[in-house]
Amino acid sequence: MKNSHSASYAAAGVNIEAGYEGVRLMKKHVARTMIPGVVSDIGGFGGLFAPDLTGMTEPVLVSGTDGVGTKQRIAQLMDKHDTVGIDCVAMCVNDIVCCGAKPILFLDYIAIGKNDPEKVATLVSGVAEGCVQSGCALIGGETAEHPGTMAPDDYDLAGFAVGIVDKSKIIDQNKMTAGDVIVALPSSGVHSNGYSLVRKVFDVEHADLSKYYDELGCTLGEALLTPTVIYVKPVLAAIEAAEVHGVSHITGGGFYENLPRCIPDGLCARVNKADIKVPPIFTLLQRTGNIPERDMYNTYNMGVGMAMIVSAATADKAIEALKASGVDAYVIGQIVPAGEEQVELC
Repeated sequence: MKNSHSASYAAAGVNIEAGYEGVRLMKKHVARTMIPGVVSDIGGFGGLFAPDLTGMTEPVLVSGTDGVGTKQRIAQLMDKHDTVGIDCVAMCVNDIVCCGAKPILFLDYIAIGKNDPEKVATLVSGVAEGCVQSGCALIGGETAEHPGTMAPDDYDLAGFAVGIVDKSKIIDQNKMTAGDVIVALPSSGVHSNGYSLVRKVFDVEHADLSKYYDELGCTLGEALLTPTVIYVKPVLAAIEAAEVHGVSHITGGGFYENLPRCIPDGLCARVNKADIKVPPIFTLLQRTGNIPERDMYNTYNMGVGMAMIVSAATADKAIEALKASGVDAYVIGQIVPAGEEQVELC
């Protein structure tokens, strides 16, 4: 790219040479994600991937897209940009694994006010870490400099994942029956949803994010910036070990919105609130903002980042597989015949 430069474009606020430098700096991070099937290096017009279809009779591609949301404002205030990329990947791959798909590739998109190659590379390092954790390849992306429409230090990070599953192994929620067990996969905290309310409650633009809270065991900023857990490998292990009838990624909308997405008509998820292990950040958030309990469960994961609906006969096998994968899973309820609602928090 030695001959590629434009003084006129730079005068308008876009430094294409900074973009080239960002790509150079991120290559070492992208290299960590290379898995069998990757055909192309970053820098081309498209990312190429040849999936291994061995053993599949009817392969189905599954896609998902999402962003980090306003959690990235916490990263900007703390000038810490190496973890929100994990959140970006998590929000996509945790969705597509809900149908039993294994993520195979990921692409990111970074819109930034002023292209800082070091910052962009740091953001991509987090994306790469998320890809490593989920076992997929980062095969491309885009960094777009937006002078005049974004403040120089602002950025927005989003992504897109593709997974694959044999059609016969897609999780069939129609097999779900009353008596099935609801298994909780613990979250690391707020994850990546509800941050507009978080920012309002804690007034983060003026708060001391470096303040240490005994009940949190860390600073407020550290608690709020804790990356979203990536559940791909544990969930796939549990699917192999047990009879899984539903998987729900608990994101924005909390229990009331997300659990019904994997529950067929005629059934209800009855959750025992007393059994949920609620992280202290939610207690602090609810107390500080005087937030009604129902709003908390209708906005946040409350410590349950993902829920799996498993047959009662194989629930122990599912929990054993999850724990072997490093997830301290536990039972929080069961499926019952539907009443007026598809979710009951008792």
